[in-house]
Amino acid sequence: MRFRRIIFIAASVFLAAGFIFGAQKPLKVDVDLTMFNVTVADGTNRFVNDLKPEDFQVFEDKVEQSIRYFSHEVAPVSIGIVFDMSHSMEKKITFAKDAATKFLESGTPEDEYFLVEFSSRARIAEGFTTDIKRLRDRIAFTPAAGSTALYDGMYLGLSQLKRGQNPKKALLLITDGEDNHSRYGRGDIRELIREADAQIYVIDLGRALLGDLAEMTGGHSYHASVDDLEDVCEKIALEIKSQYVIGFESTNTNKDGKYRKVRIRVTPPAGLGKLSVRTREGYYAPKTGN
Repeated sequence: MRFRRIIFIAASVFLAAGFIFGAQKPLKVDVDLTMFNVTVADGTNRFVNDLKPEDFQVFEDKVEQSIRYFSHEVAPVSIGIVFDMSHSMEKKITFAKDAATKFLESGTPEDEYFLVEFSSRARIAEGFTTDIKRLRDRIAFTPAAGSTALYDGMYLGLSQLKRGQNPKKALLLITDGEDNHSRYGRGDIRELIREADAQIYVIDLGRALLGDLAEMTGGHSYHASVDDLEDVCEKIALEIKSQYVIGFESTNTNKDGKYRKVRIRVTPPAGLGKLSVRTREGYYAPKTGN
């Protein structure tokens, strides 16, 4: 189920509560909002958390859209951890496991997680759970061995993430190598990412070269050493909780299923320097009959 369909129900709740801009009347059942998670950082890469709706502009295929929903509240997240257990991780595995644990401990009790492990093949090691102890234990006792089915791990993680209960979704990938054993290719992953409505964060301990895939989603790829792994995990956890959620009702009413490019721009308030914005590149429009 796509995020748009899930958010149809969520938007109804927010409308009734008066959180939608300009909504002074009772709920209308035909409201269909497209939602984007947005990260804003300053020149020192610190997250900016005090912006207002009027500081943002949204463009879909270069046409400006009206912001109908805006929030900076901490919301529960469905998160998949995709963990490289291949032989090349052997000397880094203890540090990587500790960092993953740190990431889990940075969440809230309402967050739900699952774990995908990959080496010569990818598998779901633990399904969705809010019990982080189960995931810690599972990660702790798996040895490193085998080849690197990286793309298979990402494919499985993105597919599993669609089953998450929370509208907000993210994938954390921890790896140190290039793919050498997958059924799926990079093109398959790019297409799935465009449909996933989920942000991807990569901790690259080697030469995974996945920055472009992460940026497509509004996420980020961090090249890290074992010494700064935990700091990077904490930064990613903070980013996920520091995001704005912006919703708009597209002026393009064609239900043609086509991909629409979206750009979100921020005008810095007085006293702030240039700000950077990260969000996903776009979304697929609904299609008649779906």
